[in-house]
Amino acid sequence: MTFTSDSASTRLSNALNDASQPGDAVSSTTAVFQSLSVDDQLAVLWYAYTEMGRSITPAATGAARLQLAEGLLTQIKQMSHTEQLNVMRDLAAHKNTQFSRSYGILSNNTKLAFWYELSELMVKHLVVPMPIGYEFSRDGVQVLAAIKALDFGQQISVLRKVVADMGVDPFAE
Repeated sequence: MTFTSDSASTRLSNALNDASQPGDAVSSTTAVFQSLSVDDQLAVLWYAYTEMGRSITPAATGAARLQLAEGLLTQIKQMSHTEQLNVMRDLAAHKNTQFSRSYGILSNNTKLAFWYELSELMVKHLVVPMPIGYEFSRDGVQVLAAIKALDFGQQISVLRKVVADMGVDPFAE
């Protein structure tokens, strides 16, 4: 019997080769992103926001939207680095915590702005920063490259879908 590994890079290559419509590339990239480990998901988000952040900012942030997320960002800033990392992991893993439920009620655009601001706080070391020399898995590298290859509108769509799915919707049954 032969066993094969269905890595994210294989799924991504297959998905993008099959994607004939622009929306297909967004859906495929989003699906493969969601198959990454939680830590690789967080790393891809951080790199995407820090590398493309200046482009994302106008699409993501707005005073009204950010005010809704400010309370959550303040809570994170008051935590230890270990607690901050655990909260981010809980959001990505859809763990049912009070923080994940509070995040879950935000609009998709507010969630996009939340992660942008979180990446800015990480750069300033006000929130647990990315470890120096962090190395992606091969699959994480592939997903980040796929996101970079999309046009701006598609990049925003992927990031919006990814962050919209994080946390827990407290109103879902």
